[in-house]
Amino acid sequence: MALLKKRKHDKSDQDSEYFQCYGDVSIHEEMIADTVRTNAYKHAILHSNACLRGKTVLDVGAGTGILSVFCAQAGAKKVYAVEASSMSQLACNVVKQNGMEDIVQVINSSVESAEIPEMVDAIVSEWMGYALMYESMLSSVIYARDKWLKPGGLILPSYADIFIVPINDPTVENRLDFWSEVKGMYGVDMSCMRSFARTCIMNKEMAVIPVSPEDVLSFPVKFASLDLTSATVEDIAKIHGSFRFSCFGSSLMHGFAVWFSVTFPGEKAVNLSTSPYGEETHWKQTLLYLDEEVQVQQDTEISGDIALAPSESNPRHLRIVLKYAVGGNVCGTKQFQMGS
Repeated sequence: MALLKKRKHDKSDQDSEYFQCYGDVSIHEEMIADTVRTNAYKHAILHSNACLRGKTVLDVGAGTGILSVFCAQAGAKKVYAVEASSMSQLACNVVKQNGMEDIVQVINSSVESAEIPEMVDAIVSEWMGYALMYESMLSSVIYARDKWLKPGGLILPSYADIFIVPINDPTVENRLDFWSEVKGMYGVDMSCMRSFARTCIMNKEMAVIPVSPEDVLSFPVKFASLDLTSATVEDIAKIHGSFRFSCFGSSLMHGFAVWFSVTFPGEKAVNLSTSPYGEETHWKQTLLYLDEEVQVQQDTEISGDIALAPSESNPRHLRIVLKYAVGGNVCGTKQFQMGS
């Protein structure tokens, strides 16, 4: 019994830490300032006005309430804006300042503890994290869908795809080369530091960095897709897929980049992509570094498997297991983490 109580307490602490993070203005500033993200939601919601006009909407993780206001502008009859952090008080101010207090009701609660007085016609949520699954808010959307969404109801967004591609990272090579340049700078040979620097830089932590299209070494592969109208908690507990690439040309390969896109349905479907080929978003791309760089040539074959799952120590954190083979000579398995 004591062990069960400890587990409950640990999860409560994890939830508290998570919601406190969203009680600070910085993260909301970053998200709203991301015009690709915010305009995608605005356009998708306003283009769905035929589906939302006169309807009830549930905003899961409403934050500052901007998506709820978009829904009200699209003609929604009632919007339940559920936000567990202290930001809910400021969301009330945003709603009032925009004259929407008769339509948008802000509820300060986690989705799992919220009391919604009726079934809803639509759910909107910006639940995506780095590599799509960091922070694991998707389980709350699924919970809300199963409990409150009417049969055939609308989910915005409705679909998600995850992509992977091998990359060269010139920043890593510049940092490694630095140790060979110290002798010319100061007269002291420190090239022996290179291997230690590689261990520190190309570690098991996922890096969130924008990738330049010219540093992509092959055509990307979509390795997983999610349909939010039917995905279960079991489906998202382990997302996995396979990949196979043929390299464009000669380069050093430092690892892989992962990104996602989500699709909003409608007559004018809206796609929000975090691809390196599009305009940069605050999600950037998530990099998975090998233990050391590998030389590839034109048509070098790269293949493997990738699996994303919540961290065992904290379900809001992310763990990735990557199995790869490069050119038939280099192969390995590496586990990555984001969060503790």
